[in-house]
Amino acid sequence: MAKTNVCIVLAKISLVALFPLCMCNQTNESTSTTASLSPQFYDNSCPKAQAIVQSFVAKAYSDDPRMAASLLRLHFHDCFVNGCDGSVLLDNSETMESEKRSEPNQNSARGFEVIDDIKSALENECPQTVSCADILAIVARDSTVITGGPSWEVYLGRRDAREANLHGSNYNIPSPNSTIQTMANKFYLQGLDLTDLVALLGGHTIGNSRCTRFKQRLYNHSGNSDLDRSLNKNYASMLQKGCLISGDDQNLFALDYARPTKFGNYYFKNLVTYKGLLSSDEILFTKSRDSMELVKLYA
Repeated sequence: MAKTNVCIVLAKISLVALFPLCMCNQTNESTSTTASLSPQFYDNSCPKAQAIVQSFVAKAYSDDPRMAASLLRLHFHDCFVNGCDGSVLLDNSETMESEKRSEPNQNSARGFEVIDDIKSALENECPQTVSCADILAIVARDSTVITGGPSWEVYLGRRDAREANLHGSNYNIPSPNSTIQTMANKFYLQGLDLTDLVALLGGHTIGNSRCTRFKQRLYNHSGNSDLDRSLNKNYASMLQKGCLISGDDQNLFALDYARPTKFGNYYFKNLVTYKGLLSSDEILFTKSRDSMELVKLYA
């Protein structure tokens, strides 16, 4: 990928940290407006904040290279529900159902302990200063950088949600089997267009998915015990060895089999050769002429 195109993709991924801020007033705590956000927000109140976050991300990645993708995904799932307000981190209570119980997150979202450790360290350094919502935004950037992606300035000053939105988490976050129109609609509701959709799904250049999320493509795509015709046959055969028709549902497979732990454009190259793992990935190249052209551009 040309350097310019890499920057386009990363600019779109960093956009996740910015676009929902206008919706943060749906939470119960006073929140910052977009105008009050600044990369220098903690320069005086907690000058070591970003360095502390970076050190914990580095350790988490060293202990478990999968964690970078998990942390990036955690931020994305937070931002698609009432904005980037940290609501995905809230636990169940007598009056609230946690977003951790939603279909996209249950037994799937991970990295909460990393965020807890970062928050604890920041509380020791500068009590009651850095929001969990901002921690998630910084962590997403640092997880991208540590896997080989470019960096960007993170605008800070968010306030944390006091309430979760289980329904929003179930409804707003695209699923692995979403159609291109469904995904486009969900992104549109967040103020994002097709270009944003394609670029942001490029975050699947790192990370894994479980067999159960794509098994239907291998064995029963249209309900007739058939293989998804948009799936490369050799790639499908490789997947079938570890994702059997019966069992193996929890086995993990790289979203980008070519370079699973390196941030880059191989995700898009894979789509061009019909080697996208999830249906919601491959349809970017097969179900929309406009999204196909964007995939070609980023590849």
